Amino acid sequence: MDVLVKCTAADENRDQHEAGRNRSNQVFDRVGSHYWAVRRATAPIRHWWLDTTLVDVGNVPDDGPVILAANHLSFLDSPLLMFGLDRQVTMLGKAEYLQGWATRRLFPSAGMIPVDRSGRGLVESLRRAERVLTTDGVVGIFPEGTRSRTGDLYRGRSGVAHLALKTGAPIVPVGIIGSDAVQSPDSRLPRFRGRVELRFGSPIDMGPWVDRPKNADTKTEITGAVMRSIAALSGQYYRDEFAPIPTTDPAAPLPDSMLHPAFG
Repeated sequence: MDVLVKCTAADENRDQHEAGRNRSNQVFDRVGSHYWAVRRATAPIRHWWLDTTLVDVGNVPDDGPVILAANHLSFLDSPLLMFGLDRQVTMLGKAEYLQGWATRRLFPSAGMIPVDRSGRGLVESLRRAERVLTTDGVVGIFPEGTRSRTGDLYRGRSGVAHLALKTGAPIVPVGIIGSDAVQSPDSRLPRFRGRVELRFGSPIDMGPWVDRPKNADTKTEITGAVMRSIAALSGQYYRDEFAPIPTTDPAAPLPDSMLHPAFG
């Protein structure tokens, strides 16, 4: 009898795991499927509600793979970066955004690759981002891993360097200015006609690191160069420490000590 119970429990766990994996695959397969439709549908409200200026957007190559690495001050940063260029942009964003029925369908369809910051499914999220880049697409990422609640810029995590080394894509640093004044990190709605500026820096090519070992030291060096470029664009004070996670946040960004093996 005990054996039968154990076998039944094992079967249920396996079925639940398989069902969870199938749901994740369905979400991943929807990424970007309705990007242009969502972009067109939201354009009137975005242009009417926000006063957005793009500075030196010509630094973003017109074709080929590109990684946009930006500071993160507000929920607005994702749609601003996702819909700010003439090119389609796929964003890496936290999986907690998909807890609702509507967002679970809308956000991936609009172009968000969910990242579970507890570590589950992290490798698959990165593979999906790599796939976008190897097909000459654009991927947006916030290296800090969370929104800054102090207005300062914090140490970046190594995902941006991993993607660049893995695919050879240049990294374009982006400084976002004013989005936190329009919508603070924990507010629900943006202020009407708030002004936001996106400053695009010169691409950081992987040439200097191409013959270096793709290890933690190399990734830390690349990430540091990216964060210094972002700080120069945004004018933020740079803190050489990871951003603190608010106690209301259910999942902290995955520590770099856990990220490096997955990025090897």
